[in-house]
This record gives sequence, C-alpha cells and structure tokens, in this order.
Amino acid sequence: MCGIWATFGIKGGLSPTCIKCFSNIVHRGPDAWRIEQDAREQLVVLGFHRLAIVDGLHGMQPMRLHKYPRVTLICNGEIYNYKRLGEQYAFPYETNCDVEAIIHCYKKFGIAETVRQLDGVFAFCLVDGDERKVFIARDPYGVRPLFKLSDETNGVMAICSEAKGLIGLKQKSANGSFLGQFKPGHFEEWSILDDNTVKQVKTEQYFQPGTPPKFVPYVSEIGLNVDVYEKTALLLEAACKKRLMSDRRIGCFLSGGLDSSLVAALVVKLAKEINLPYDIQTFAIGMGDSPDIIAARTVAQYIGSEHHEVIFDEADVREHIDDVIYHLETFDITTIRASLPMYLLSRYIKQKTNTTVLFSGEGADELAQGYIYFRDAPTSTDGHEESVRLLSDIYLYDGLRADRTTSAFSLELRVPFLDIQFTSHYLSIDSLLRQPQEGVEKHLLRKSFANSKLIPDSILWRHKEAFSDGVASIKKSLFTTISEIVTERLPSNETVYTSGVPPITPEAKYYRYIFEKSFPDQYNFTPYYWMPKWVQVTDPSARFIKHYAAKS
Repeated sequence: MCGIWATFGIKGGLSPTCIKCFSNIVHRGPDAWRIEQDAREQLVVLGFHRLAIVDGLHGMQPMRLHKYPRVTLICNGEIYNYKRLGEQYAFPYETNCDVEAIIHCYKKFGIAETVRQLDGVFAFCLVDGDERKVFIARDPYGVRPLFKLSDETNGVMAICSEAKGLIGLKQKSANGSFLGQFKPGHFEEWSILDDNTVKQVKTEQYFQPGTPPKFVPYVSEIGLNVDVYEKTALLLEAACKKRLMSDRRIGCFLSGGLDSSLVAALVVKLAKEINLPYDIQTFAIGMGDSPDIIAARTVAQYIGSEHHEVIFDEADVREHIDDVIYHLETFDITTIRASLPMYLLSRYIKQKTNTTVLFSGEGADELAQGYIYFRDAPTSTDGHEESVRLLSDIYLYDGLRADRTTSAFSLELRVPFLDIQFTSHYLSIDSLLRQPQEGVEKHLLRKSFANSKLIPDSILWRHKEAFSDGVASIKKSLFTTISEIVTERLPSNETVYTSGVPPITPEAKYYRYIFEKSFPDQYNFTPYYWMPKWVQVTDPSARFIKHYAAKS
C-alpha cells in the first residue's frame, strides 16, 4: 500500500497548491516520499509516498530502469506473479520489487497485454518519454484505489490514490473539469502534445468479473482431478499463499464470521509451513462482549494465533465518525457504519503492534452470495447477475471501506477472496450450487471446508450477522448509537441537496453534510446508496430483512 500522485499539463506543477495536495496522502506511505518534474516534459510531475513492504532498499519510485531510462512508473500494488513472469520471459530484473515487472511487460507486450498478464492488485501510471505517452490502469476489482481529474478542454489530467490529493486542484481548475474514481479493470492511453498538455486517445475495459485469467495461473488446473468443493478450498488456500509476499509482519482481521475465520486459519497454517519467524496476530473489535468478539476469540484459540481484542464505546464513535467520513470519501450509509469499527481497529494495530500487512475476508459476500437477501433471488441466474454487479461495484463500497480504514493508518490490506483465479473459478460453478441452500448463505463455500477441520464447525456454519449487530448487540445496534449521535449534531438550518442521491434520514443527511465539507459538490463519489435487492426495506441493515435471525 502506497500513494501515487501525478499531474499532466498543469502549469506550476510544483506550486504550493500542488505540494499541499500531494502531502494530503502521506498516510498511505510514511516511509519515504519523492516528487519529480520531468526535465524534458516540464508539465509532467510524478509523486510517490512509500510504504515499504517488499525490497526496502531498491523499491523507491518513481521507478526507472537502466535498460529503459525513458520509461517511468509509479504504482501502488503487488504483482504476485512477478517471479513467474521474470522466468517465463527472461526479464533482466534490476530490483527485488514486484512492480518492476510492469515496465518489462510494457516494453515486451505493450499496455493492453501487460494489464492482462498481471496477477495482482495495482493502480499505476506509466510514462513513456520516447513515445510521449501516458498510460493509466487499475486492477480488475479496484482493490487498489485510483482517482482521476481531467479537463480535456485545457489538456489537463491528474491522478491520485485518493480524492483528497486532487480536490484542491479541482477547485482551482476550469468549470469543465471532472474528478472521480478511475474504473477497475480499465486502462487509458494519453498523448503528450507539443505544448506539454495531454489528450486522451484510448480507453479500454480489459476485465469483467468471472473472466478467466490470461496469465499463467498460480495453480495449474490442467489435470486437477478434484470435485468442485476440493477445488474451491485449494484455490482459496493458493490465493492466501501468494499473498504472503512481504518483508513486514503479517496479521489478520478476525470478526469470527466465516470469511475472516477461513482466511485467518489458512494464513496461520501457511505461515507455519513456510516457517515465518513470528506468530500471526489476529485482531477483533466489538462493544463489550459482542457476538463478533466472542466468536473471534473461539477461532483464535482454535487456530493458535496471537489474538488481540479491542473494545470501543459510544465515546469512540463520537470522536471519530467525522474522521472516518473524510478518509472514506463517501456518504454511503452502510459503508460508513461498517467502517467505524475497522477504522478504530486499524488505529489500534498501528499504535500497539508492529503488524503492517493485514489479511481480511472482503469480497466473499459479493462473490459467494453471502448477504441474507440472496435468499430472495427469483432465480439462480438472478443471483449470479447480482454477484457480478456487486463485484463490479465493490470498489465503491466494501472495497473502499477496507482500503481507506487501513490506509488511514499506513497499513496494507490483502484480500484473497478477490483473487482473479479464485473468482473466475467460483463464478464458473453452476449457479444453482452457488445459491443459499436450506436457508444457509455461502453454502458452497462452507461445504468446501466441511472436512478440513480448519475452523470450528460452530464458526463454519455460523449464521450471517448484520455487521452493526456483530460488533454491538441486538439490544442496541451500532447503527442505533450512530443515529442518536448524528441526530444531535445535524445543523438546525438543514441543507437541501438537489444533486446526487437524496439523503432522507437524519443519519444520511449528516453524512452528506460532513462529506460536503471536504469534497464539495462531489456527489458522484456515491452514485447510489448500497441497499439489499428483492426486498422492501428503507434501511440497508440486514436486521430489517425477514430472514434475519441473529441473536445476541
């Protein structure tokens, strides 16, 4: 996890305004920083904030290689197949940094094939000085964030890992400029013109959820003579294994639910197999003896992790809710609710431990039909299509939450459930098998580990909690606490928002009010409120769905 920032065609690229914008993402990479203005292309400025995870000595960016001195790369990401690519194509690597593979792939294949060859998560900007081209790309599910500011009328473009690094430029630019998220699974090509402004010449979508990988897969499926359940378990374990690539200490978020428990158990198992020189730390959070705290404690004892519990209360919510909205860059209701505990837990990890790389279970609910409302899907095809939609938009909601709450405290997140080979396999399974079975969500995933003894059966078959119930109690949900706080704080002279999705409840109005303070008129950041499908509810919490049966 790092922070990338670049401007093209902006006069005064190293002005105080630009430097301030660049510094707004220092939390993403506190270990080192560098900002450069191209000696030949005076309106090309590249900046990088580094969190050193792999190759602490040679991994600084902007990256240039002796073999290709006019190609410059800034990238926030991890390329899990960089060693295989190096062996496959005899790349003359100069560093041990995984993202170096991007430059070699680009020079060998061009940009379109490069993004298809990468097994990993990434957001990058590559400048080819000889060809006077700029290329921007983002990983298939948007695990790594990327925003773009563009004003094509004036030949201006800028990119940043977070919107807070561009909003100051947006406010000083022409009225026709646009700031928004760069879409996952896409790349763009821009030309640098004679006057050093830029012009977009191409945009292409290279990936859709379920697309088979174009790269040589981590696990060869040729001759893999196992049933669908064994294959599912095997590929999830492989997704965890490839993500152990780190020179920093690894830990796991552990809510005690199915997804985080499977990932934590697999990481602990794999860490022992490769003899990591430390115990895997697991981290849980809740309000008192919440269901999540109790369940996570059970899992940690079972798998033998070094477990940490963080207890938070209403005072923590009051103190940090506005900070959470600033870091998230959204006003979506369910995203903010779910982010508060994760933000507080990340703060604890940063302050009290030396763990820097964290595994989590994000993506499983979208991929494996884990939300309770999937029971109401009219057909298995409808369920499949909803999974694809949720995965396509995960970068706006759960993916955004997971990245921002961790990056706020200079932590790096790894999400095995969004592995390309694993998601391709899972979405290729008969849609009837992927539906909830006998009132149990993620039945296929659970059955895949039924004989593994990886986690306790009580956790493997634990019911789906509404997140705000899991960290609190059914007696008083977290969202009830939040609602009480924001109702007190909402200004009496209420603003009427005529653009974007309209906030109806006091809670939604407060979130929009705080969001607009830092990101005025950027309502496009939240194109719609996350809500369950096929059910008639006015609140996104699962506790309002008829099937919900969680007990405190």
